[in-house]
Amino acid sequence: MMQSSLFPKTERQVSKLGFGAFGLKGVFGSFDESEAIGAMHYCWDQGVNFLDTARHYGESETIVGKALKSWSGDAPFIATKAECIGPATQWGVPEDVEACFPKGHITREAEISLRELGIDCIDLFQMHLYWPNWGVEGYWLDELNALQEQGKVKAIGVSMPDQRHDAALPLVMSGRIQSVQAVFNIFDPTPLDCLIPMCVENDVAVLARCVLDEGGLTGFLSKDTEFSESDFRADYFDQGPRSLYLEKVEGLRKFLPGHAGSLAALALKFVTKHPGVTTALSSMNLREHAEANVAAMEEEPLSDEVFTEIRYHHRWIHNFYSSKSL
Repeated sequence: MMQSSLFPKTERQVSKLGFGAFGLKGVFGSFDESEAIGAMHYCWDQGVNFLDTARHYGESETIVGKALKSWSGDAPFIATKAECIGPATQWGVPEDVEACFPKGHITREAEISLRELGIDCIDLFQMHLYWPNWGVEGYWLDELNALQEQGKVKAIGVSMPDQRHDAALPLVMSGRIQSVQAVFNIFDPTPLDCLIPMCVENDVAVLARCVLDEGGLTGFLSKDTEFSESDFRADYFDQGPRSLYLEKVEGLRKFLPGHAGSLAALALKFVTKHPGVTTALSSMNLREHAEANVAAMEEEPLSDEVFTEIRYHHRWIHNFYSSKSL
């Protein structure tokens, strides 16, 4: 049975494993739309009822809308994000909120998402960027609250740029949002230090993303692996350099098979161990990936000892997103 957790300030139980729709943009290679819809249906049938997409993810909302229309089971929890505009094209470059989300933009984005998804209300609507210099109030938050009051959005949150998860703390402590999405994986467990405990204290959901580090933590990568120019990971693993990345991944194999059936399972079990993590997002538009991830969640949880060893002795803090656009 799929593990679940209560989404804060709601009555919805959501799966600890979430369907990340970034792959529906084609960033990890081409895919067949009907097969992707089939993968979504498979996930929902297996209890993976949390799906996270974004206006920025190409035609993903349209594809998700088609999957919802042809689905006859219980409605999944749908999260999406308002795309920022203007000069905010780099993950690590702070901008003024007016440049990223000018007045009325968030509202327009929500209306488009509702139409593309074919639903009357979005379970979670997130800003696809947040910087602490924006404060904890302003027209952008008023627009999000207005969408809630109008019944078009149930919960609101923010998605943090690259590894800047601690920048969300003032907003978390303000009590004005219901969720934070941040990078969290074996190599970067730092959200455990401050963000996750503060979210638990303030009853805010934590959506962990990049939990497999763009697939690197599955062990698929080798020194000879090549990527197409259109693949998001075309130069991602070579900034380390790749030889160092492979060395770090190799160091995790000591936990197999005694504590996990695969490296991917180890990574998923690590990020879902803490009860403060509401859901862990993974791209699953390929059925084989969905099946592997669902199987991983059926394994026994990591012991406290193994979890602690991985947290403190296998962290490798790196930011390979500095050259990537939102």
